[in-house]
Amino acid sequence: MSFKSLGLSEALLKAVSKQGYTTPSPIQQKAIPLVLERKDVLASAQTGTGKTAGFTLPLLQILSRGQQLRHRPVKALVLTPTRELAAQVYANVKAYSEFLDLRSAVIFGGVNQRPQIATLRQGVDILVATPGRLLDLNNQGFLSLAKIEILVLDEADRMLDMGFKRDIDRIMDLMPAKRQNLLFSATFSKEIKQLANSILHHPVLVEATPENSTVDAISQKVFRVAKSKKTDLIIKLIADGNWHQVLVFTRTKHGANKLCKKMISAGITAAAIHGNKSQGARTKALAGFKSSAVRVLVATDIAARGLDIPLLPHVINFEIPNVSEDYVHRIGRTGRAGAKGEAISLVSADETTFLRDIEKLTGNKIPVEIMEGFEPDPNASTQPVKQGQGRGRQGSNRSKSKSQNSRNSNSRSSNAGGSGKSRSANRNKSGRRHNNNNR
Repeated sequence: MSFKSLGLSEALLKAVSKQGYTTPSPIQQKAIPLVLERKDVLASAQTGTGKTAGFTLPLLQILSRGQQLRHRPVKALVLTPTRELAAQVYANVKAYSEFLDLRSAVIFGGVNQRPQIATLRQGVDILVATPGRLLDLNNQGFLSLAKIEILVLDEADRMLDMGFKRDIDRIMDLMPAKRQNLLFSATFSKEIKQLANSILHHPVLVEATPENSTVDAISQKVFRVAKSKKTDLIIKLIADGNWHQVLVFTRTKHGANKLCKKMISAGITAAAIHGNKSQGARTKALAGFKSSAVRVLVATDIAARGLDIPLLPHVINFEIPNVSEDYVHRIGRTGRAGAKGEAISLVSADETTFLRDIEKLTGNKIPVEIMEGFEPDPNASTQPVKQGQGRGRQGSNRSKSKSQNSRNSNSRSSNAGGSGKSRSANRNKSGRRHNNNNR
């Protein structure tokens, strides 16, 4: 099947060809015709499956048919949970609309709002946004959602996990009741289904890959290792393998900073990216990593779904996640668009339960190796790491985390891609502590 057979215009086909794409992915084959038919769509798609083009291409085609008004009210809104994902989606929108008379913009917190306001004043057809900054600029009167024709919720499950449900409800109230709605999620949890029922009208269900499945192109491996030897092992793997582009995940921001410093001390160029970093620092770190000026990018889970790095060869879980679904999203940064990739996890004794949960979720038994000189500690406890060291055990503790996320949605909005100073000033101490542990 070709992109042309999906009913896309010549301008879009030209843009797609310029990006080097020839054959639509399964999610694109299924979603694009439905969106063009103006149906509401509930889509399940894993990272790296091309879902962004699955909604962006038909959205652009629909808007290009309409008459361009002088003041260009926002007609399509794409909501994302993180700044990185917003920037990634915007980059795709810009690339695909190169040969169309459409204007787009991206807004998120952590940066000065003035350039964003100036762009909005010039007129915007497609707006990509994080919830907090969107509500801030709307409250200040700098944008209106009264003319929205198409709404896209991208990574909806992540949005709920990060406590944006209240913000989403407020945004829904600002838009016309009659509109097309597209909801993309990696999982179809109970909460996602409830959200879909409240937003979508007679939606068509699209599933491109089995829920929580990992991409076949990703080679997975576990190294059993003593906790105290993890840093030396990861440095050895990167140095001996002469790897030049490695994305490393830690469970906490403090852990990311600490590991980054150790890498630099060992002569490996590295940068950290997490919620406590300014947007400028995050953008600089990501740019350096993409250009190979930085060999290792150390990230927390805020980056698991928001990073799009073409042909990324290696992902390492320095600490495997407490929540099994996050493993799928982390390693999904490699093996994208059909390319090969390698995912390595360093697992200490206290992460045994987490590894078992991941294997149960994905249905895969991950091969285990032990490297000489980096053996696991036979006397170490297999009790899971404490709640304060991450997002909590899957199950009951995750529910607690979600509950707290909901209560602290305003504080989280600013820290994870939301608003600026006005929300930051209202953070309570418990909200800040929770964010520091988790993002």
